[in-house]
Amino acid sequence: MSSPETEPEPETEPEPGLGAETDASGPVDALPAVAPQLRALRRRASLTLEAAARAAGLSPAHLSRLETGQRQPSLPMLLALARIYGTTVSELLGETVADRDAVVRAADMEPTAAGGWTYWQAGASGRGMQALRVHVPYGSQGDIVRVHPGEEWLHVLEGRLRLRLGDATHRLAPGDSAHFDSLTPHRIAALDRDGVELLFVHTLLQSPTATLCLGPTPGETP
Repeated sequence: MSSPETEPEPETEPEPGLGAETDASGPVDALPAVAPQLRALRRRASLTLEAAARAAGLSPAHLSRLETGQRQPSLPMLLALARIYGTTVSELLGETVADRDAVVRAADMEPTAAGGWTYWQAGASGRGMQALRVHVPYGSQGDIVRVHPGEEWLHVLEGRLRLRLGDATHRLAPGDSAHFDSLTPHRIAALDRDGVELLFVHTLLQSPTATLCLGPTPGETP
């Protein structure tokens, strides 16, 4: 059961890292009011204020101020919260899309870095499953164990992959696939110097923690 979400005591120091809202030239431009969306999306992800703040590298006091409209988030902070809540910055800003396009064109897939990996959105946002094309570099995050609710499916396009599921180790070559319960502790690593290319599908929005399985969450150290 979630604990009551009371406003913590005010902070005396500015929030570091993703919480920074100024740059070298002064305050950043204010973004549209996002307070109503932030609280609703956090609750949809079944995250307490404390858990969401910890995942974003913020204090509960700072996140509480964002949710009550007392502070405006920076763009990097919005990106981090969208990732944690399993949504997009557009939804955090209250923007809605009337009709989702069923087709994602290659030219529209923008690369995004996450914990050393690179991924391209290969499906529509806001769905119960998230489809991605992923590049895993050699030597990146192979020692990070992930455990979270949901299912994952991956298919190797290029290179060779080492997949550890619990106590078992599997080596996958191009054309091989894996489909597993992501509550099973798992690790993913490229076996080749050139890395490995994957198609990756996971039930992000069905997971109470709504955590991407692409890299450390903000604040974590690989």
